Amino acid sequence: MPQSKSGHVTLSDVANATGYSVSTVSIILSGAPLSANVAASTRETIRAAAKRLGYHPDARARSLRKQRSGTIGVLAYDLSDPYCMPVVQGVQHGLQATDYLPLVMDAQTERKVFDKSLRLMLERRVEGVVVIASWMFDETSLLADIKKNGVPTLVVGRDLTPSGITSYLLDNEQGGRLAMEHLLQLGHKKIAVIRGPDGMFDSAPRWKGMLRALQQTSVTLAEQLTPQLPLLNTPGEAFEAGRSLVKHMLKSRRRFTAILAFDDLTALGVVRGLHEAGKSVPDDCSVVGFDDVLPARVATPAITTVHQPMRQMGLKAIEHMLTLVEKPGAVQELASLCLSTPELVERASTAVAAKKRALLV
Repeated sequence: MPQSKSGHVTLSDVANATGYSVSTVSIILSGAPLSANVAASTRETIRAAAKRLGYHPDARARSLRKQRSGTIGVLAYDLSDPYCMPVVQGVQHGLQATDYLPLVMDAQTERKVFDKSLRLMLERRVEGVVVIASWMFDETSLLADIKKNGVPTLVVGRDLTPSGITSYLLDNEQGGRLAMEHLLQLGHKKIAVIRGPDGMFDSAPRWKGMLRALQQTSVTLAEQLTPQLPLLNTPGEAFEAGRSLVKHMLKSRRRFTAILAFDDLTALGVVRGLHEAGKSVPDDCSVVGFDDVLPARVATPAITTVHQPMRQMGLKAIEHMLTLVEKPGAVQELASLCLSTPELVERASTAVAAKKRALLV
């Protein structure tokens, strides 16, 4: 039996195979209320033929009838960033029980690609957009264009509530405090910190949280031991920056027994740099990261870090999105800031400071 020119099995193909009209086949396969008026044997014949031929409903035609695309746009600033994929997985998990299709696009850290991706999503009439704003994310005028088109928009990883966009992110200040408190509890007093780059949203609150943890102690941070990451084009460059900065700190001859890195990739670079300098982690120096991405868990030694519930953040964002796309006038809702709670995950890269170890023996 010939199929349509598109190569897809159509309602006409099923109708020709069964001898029934296209309208009857459509009523049965769409599960319309009128199908109850069709004989059971007819319904069974049509469904069996559809299964045998490999028929699937035409979502494009259905969206034209309903004037809805059934698509949710998911735009990641950089899918190579270990932060992004768990968020995407959370979004996909949240859509599994629905008929919505995630349209996932990767901006590859390029502004032009980001803008074009948003434009293409608008042209394809996505019903909502979730932006995963990791690393060096710049707000664009196109986000405002999406709102003007009545498309609900949510952001994971940056606070854009001042722009009227509901945002999901970690309580970074609390996370910075947890990381510093962990080292203090281990007895470390000579602590180095690799701070986040200027212009990155997470940098200031994490640094503020670390300083808060130090307020009730006599521990001070040496200026030479608090370098700042440069502006980086990709998350992967943080590894080389951590490796380079720790070597520079070692050359300064300023003593330190622990390093708190801005994120896990920087921490992994620090571990490599210490190893190349003949230093052992954690015996000679403890290292703490931030984010709890997969590479930190499988490294040797595994990195003590501050856990971000990235998958859960993606799941919560898409659950909220589903309520918006099903509710008229949802875009006019007041933007809200949804903060997730950080958790310290202690692994093999940190240990009790040497002086404290001596006291414990």
